[in-house]
Parts: sequence; structure tokens; C-alpha cells
Amino acid sequence: MIVEQLGLTDFRNYAAADVALSAGANLFVGRNGQGKTNLVEAVAYLATLGSHRVSSDAPMVRDGADAAIVRARLAHGERSVLLELQLNRQGSNKARVNGVNVRTAELPRYAQVVLFAPEDLQIVRGDPSARRRFADQLIVQRSPRLAGVLADYDRVLRQRTALLKSARARGIRGDALGTLDVWDDKLVALGTEVIEARLALASDLSAPVADAYAAIAGADHDPRLRWALSVGGGDPEEGDDATEAGMTGSLADQFRAALAARRATELERGLTLVGPHRDDLVLEVRGLPVKGYASHGESWSVALALRLASAQLLRAESRLGDPVLILDDVFAELDAGRRTRLADLVAGYEQVIVTSAVEEDVPDGLRAHVVRVEAGRIEGADE
Repeated sequence: MIVEQLGLTDFRNYAAADVALSAGANLFVGRNGQGKTNLVEAVAYLATLGSHRVSSDAPMVRDGADAAIVRARLAHGERSVLLELQLNRQGSNKARVNGVNVRTAELPRYAQVVLFAPEDLQIVRGDPSARRRFADQLIVQRSPRLAGVLADYDRVLRQRTALLKSARARGIRGDALGTLDVWDDKLVALGTEVIEARLALASDLSAPVADAYAAIAGADHDPRLRWALSVGGGDPEEGDDATEAGMTGSLADQFRAALAARRATELERGLTLVGPHRDDLVLEVRGLPVKGYASHGESWSVALALRLASAQLLRAESRLGDPVLILDDVFAELDAGRRTRLADLVAGYEQVIVTSAVEEDVPDGLRAHVVRVEAGRIEGADE
């Protein structure tokens, strides 16, 4: 897959922008704060339905505007498709494919992107929510139908939690709250599907992550990943690491039993304490958790390995061809050895988009098509 043309209206600092991209390597270069990352953020949103920088859509709408527009013409071999997305400051977003209105959840069927940015250090060093977001964006790209499942799960979670808070405020006991059972059924059905997709993802990523880490770091530190699951009886969100290992019965049965066991505590706290929203993706190198134990270089290597493994997975599975690989302001953070090894690893992808404040930080092989960015304007391209 290749992004041939990107157009923006009222997106971040762009009143209007139109930029042509080529197959192979593309470099957006300009001083910090000029809008390079905004361009790749727009491309990635079409594939992941989210930003790698903010958790809501409103910050992506330019000040003074009610909506932002992202248009991208994509090439899938000989076939071309035009995606259009309207991000509304208030209300639901809208999308079109080749001029036909579609649900926004349809967009990842046409666009696949893997983006690596300095913010990805939060995947390995930050709270569990960053790791859940990484996993969920990737499972949506693997199976776009899951975008709807995740949205439905979030809706049920909010409604169930609101019921718990209301019951706590009114002093209602669990056995007198019959409507909670209805929400439990919905939470279990949707949440089980999310957990199963996440477990499959961790299994499928294991070998590609190990290979990518060794290639980037130049050493084999035995990187591993596994899910700590709240349905196992603990609360990974609060550091209580219960894993999928040793669980008996079906996942749905485990989920239901865990909800029953925690009901009194949930009513006391007014929170839903069991489900994929409380789980954590545990990352390890050298037999120790990356978070809290890995060096800065090891943490960068794990984060890069996760993204490169994601790209490899999508490349192997997708009917769209290679995903577009985006490296946003990455090379400035890497030493010379990692820069060279990373450039070699990504060189074979159909399209790579790089952003950098300093052109010379980027290895020569990734500077085939240079686009200069200044203050929300595309200044020109060097071939």
C-alpha cells in the first residue's frame, strides 16, 4: 500500500495542505513545531482511528474551526482509493470511501499504517493503558471488525460503571441489583472477544519481536511479552499481576466467575474491576520487566521491536500489501549503530515516511524524496 496524495483542511496547524508522496522513502524535514508530525498523525489516524499523541479528537481540529478534514489517495497495486475523514469537534466523525458515505470504522479496511514515535517509549515505560492502546490499534488493523467490538465494549463498560456508582450512592446491595446481571452478560460477551484477540496477538508477535529486537540492539536479550489478565483474579491495572497461565475453564467462564467474586468490591468502589480495560501487556528482557529494569537503550529497542514486528505481521497477513511504515522523529534519539540497523530493516517496505528536524540525522537511504515543512506550509519537495 502506498499513500500517493495527502490533503488536510483545518487539521492541527494546517489551514490547508496538499502533499504528494512517492513509493519508497519519503522524508518530511523542518524545525521542531512546524507541523511534520501533524502530517503523519493524519495518515496514521486513517488506519488506527486514533492519534499516537492525544486520546481525543478535538485537539486535531484547528483553533477556530468546527471540523478537520483528512483526504488521502491510496494505491493498492493498480487500484486507487480515496479516503476522506471529517473529524468533528463535537458529535460523531464522518467518513467517505471514493465519495460514498461509510462508517468511520470501515477506514482501516483500506489503510494500514505502522507508526513509531518517541511517544512509544510510554508503551514500555508508561501505564498499562498505553500498552492496551498499542495492542487494540493493532488488532483493529488485523481485523477491522474489532473496531466495533471495542467501541461496544467501551459503551457497555461506561453504562455498567454508571450503574455501580448509582448503586453505591443509594446504598444498594449487590443481590438487590438485578439489572447488573444483564450488563455482566454483555460485558463478558464483548470482553471475551477482545481478550482472545489480544492473546492471539501476543502469541503471534513473540517471534517477530525477538527477531526485530536482536536486529536493532545487536544482542539477544530474550524479549518476551504476555498478558496479565484481571479475569485471572488479580488487578494488573494496580500492579497485581495475574496471568492467563494456570486458568481453567473457558475464558468466558473465568470472566463471569471473576465478576461474581469482585461484585462486593465493585459496588463499594463504584468501578468495574474485571475486564480487558484492567489488563496489562507485560514486556520483559533478560527475564525482567522492561518497565523499571531496562536501560534507556533497551527500552528504545523493545519499543522499536514492537512496531517493526507489527509491520511484519501486517505484511504477512494483509491483502493490501505492505503497511506504510512511519518513523516520526526517531533517528535523533538513536545512536549511530541503531540508526544504521533500523534503516536497513525498513528499507524493503513499499513506502516509508520519516520525519526529522535535522536531515543529516537520517541515513542516506531514507532521503530519496524530501519534503520541507515550515509553519504549517509545504515548502517544496526535493527528488
